Amino acid sequence: MERLRQLVTSPRTERFILALIILNAITLGLETSPWVMARIGPALLVLDKIVLAVFVVEVAARIAVHRAAFFRDPWSLFDFAVVAIALVPAAGPFSVLRALRILRVLRMITLVPSLRRVVGALISALPGMGSIVLLMGLIFYVASVMATKLFGGDFPQWFGSIPSSAYSLFQIMTLESWSMGIVRPVMEVHPYAWMFFVPFILCTTFTMLNLFIGIVVNAMQSEHEEEAKAERHKLEEDLRQASEERQQVHAEEVADMAALRGEIAELKHAIGDLAARLPARG
Repeated sequence: MERLRQLVTSPRTERFILALIILNAITLGLETSPWVMARIGPALLVLDKIVLAVFVVEVAARIAVHRAAFFRDPWSLFDFAVVAIALVPAAGPFSVLRALRILRVLRMITLVPSLRRVVGALISALPGMGSIVLLMGLIFYVASVMATKLFGGDFPQWFGSIPSSAYSLFQIMTLESWSMGIVRPVMEVHPYAWMFFVPFILCTTFTMLNLFIGIVVNAMQSEHEEEAKAERHKLEEDLRQASEERQQVHAEEVADMAALRGEIAELKHAIGDLAARLPARG
């Protein structure tokens, strides 16, 4: 079991799995090409099955090594779910799962520390983002009701109902053809419509979205600080262990020197006794 543990946690094994993930991503992309499938399609399918078999063996080995701890680790559970989805028969009502095979590429997140930090920061930012999403929803609802009442009669295709108004306002918030596509045609009928749309853009695009960015950046900074703190703690622990080992070695050396001095003293005493006895025998 110890040899299996060393194999599972080996950096070489991680690099090998990472190379397989990249190879699998390339083959899954090639499977979308009819030209490639007509020529080497069977070989790609066999290669995909081989890679999946390796992933299954690797996850099974990790479960055997870590046991219950494997299922307490979120990243390990993510790997398990991605591999398990690929094992579901992609036939009949489950044919859509064939498209989910590309999710195996996401296993790269668990193997690359920088990607893992980014995802961890995004997850930690979710609680703060929830409040902003709620506030954004309130703003969109109020603006949708106002836009429907103001412009719904003349532009029902954009503002005929609250859902259509919300979608049009979302397009305006993303600044996708908002001026020439929506606002200017509305202003031809309602010249003062800019007094509604410009504050909406300033409130949503340039304020709320920047709040999103601020929360994510703050979460990533906190994630980096936690990682730096963990590294410092590990370094301090290593230094403490090294200091204790040096003290232990020094204590052993002192004890050895004391024992050696005692032996030398006994040897001198024995030599003295021997020297005292030699003349008497003579």
